[in-house]
Amino acid sequence: MVLVTGGTGFLGAYLIRHLVEAGLPVRAIRRSTRSPFFIPEAILQQVEWVDGDVLDVVSLDDAMKGVDAVVHAAAVVSFRAADRPVMNRVNIEGTGNVVNLALDHGVRRFVHISSVAALGRTKRAEKVTEDRTWEETSSNTHYAVSKYHAEVEAWRGFAEGLEGVILNPSTILGYGDWHNSSCAIFRNAYKEFPWYTEGVNGFVGVNDVAAAAVRLLGSDITEKRFIVSAENRSFRSLFTAMAEGFGKKPPHRLATPFLGEIAWRLEGLKHLFNDGKPLLTKESARVAHSKTEFDNSALLAALPGFRFTPLDAVIREACRHYLAGLHEGAPL
Repeated sequence: MVLVTGGTGFLGAYLIRHLVEAGLPVRAIRRSTRSPFFIPEAILQQVEWVDGDVLDVVSLDDAMKGVDAVVHAAAVVSFRAADRPVMNRVNIEGTGNVVNLALDHGVRRFVHISSVAALGRTKRAEKVTEDRTWEETSSNTHYAVSKYHAEVEAWRGFAEGLEGVILNPSTILGYGDWHNSSCAIFRNAYKEFPWYTEGVNGFVGVNDVAAAAVRLLGSDITEKRFIVSAENRSFRSLFTAMAEGFGKKPPHRLATPFLGEIAWRLEGLKHLFNDGKPLLTKESARVAHSKTEFDNSALLAALPGFRFTPLDAVIREACRHYLAGLHEGAPL
């Protein structure tokens, strides 16, 4: 029995799909009864759903009974200052709770879904490997800090007897709810967001992350971390590929760091008097201007035969699904 936390989230839902398709019995924690619409209902019906929360140790304890392995994917991803308190609680305290109960229940295998953000960023252009040592710098977002401390909890679990690995995905792309998570990038491209930066980042398809997690779950590799990133691409190249997939106008205005400082303030003002969440914040603007590449060679060496899906193919397929959803009346 595999327990998935964050089962209704973007990556969590794809993890469930890959686990079910691998023939494994799956139990998943959900905070609401809303199903991830981007996963076939036939898959979701094979899951034992448990209402709970990683901050509710009673429900978490019940969910952990009879579990052989845990894939911990529950997390809050945000670059908004208002979300920092809940993000810290879920990402750090929540991970600590999952680790503690996995130890109490004698869970045999533990996969912690982290992020390349937990490896840290600096202002200089660089290529990052799993050996990167965390540095406290102003280039790190609060999300990155929370994921770093969440990893500390996972490493503690390994030191206390858990066997398992940590996955550090780069920005995850694919078909999901484009009002949430990294899926919002597609919505921005569809709406012909005109600005681009010269920043560089790592990107990976959601199915590749899920497939790698399932492979590592079934391996005997332990106390290792793996960067899961298909390609390093400029943000301009990424947005252009998405615009082409939608048949929309690609970005054509260079946003310098100075203009970025103005843009995130204007975006914040635009959403000040409504319930919308700004797509651009001070922290996300900082990331968009950084030039950080990620080395995926350790994962490829650990999983013989594993190959990443080319990013252009990931984008084309996702755009096709988003367009189909719009034709069926999905909201913008």
